[in-house]
Amino acid sequence: MKSLKTLVSLSALAVCMGAASMAGAASFSPVGKTFQTDATGTIVVKSPSSFGAAVTCKAVFSGTVRSDGKADITNVVVSPGSSTLCNLPQITGLPWLLTAVTTTSGTATNVGYTITGVPPLIPGTSCGPSIINVGLASTTGPLDSDKTITLTAANQALSGGCTVQSLNVKATGVTIVP
Repeated sequence: MKSLKTLVSLSALAVCMGAASMAGAASFSPVGKTFQTDATGTIVVKSPSSFGAAVTCKAVFSGTVRSDGKADITNVVVSPGSSTLCNLPQITGLPWLLTAVTTTSGTATNVGYTITGVPPLIPGTSCGPSIINVGLASTTGPLDSDKTITLTAANQALSGGCTVQSLNVKATGVTIVP
């Protein structure tokens, strides 16, 4: 009888722990929605090609919300900002998988880029693929224009000696739900 009570207690504990872990899960919405971040987005990176100096570029991400509540970043366009180096990156690892862990945090998987060097002026760079932690913020409302998601990152290392010093992009029409 004592072993039966122990088994029931352990089973109840396992169910509670499973429910608690699911309570922290979040997802992107609506399923199937395509999105594009606005043109004011920025990314600041450090790499061997910049000799470790921070380079600020404009960044626009495009993607789709998957049926499992995650999002695929299917296209990344980096354009001039503070440096002509912004013209050189070739984005790798697409699609990048964006996962909401909570309504305020998540991960981006397969993040990477390469820069073909221009010896002796610019060394080549191969960054990633890496998983980085991201910050998430969203707003909701009845209209698509009321729904937004902001994706941020700070001081995230990529393999190859690179760092995403900061990232700040915002898309309309999608949100995060608990």
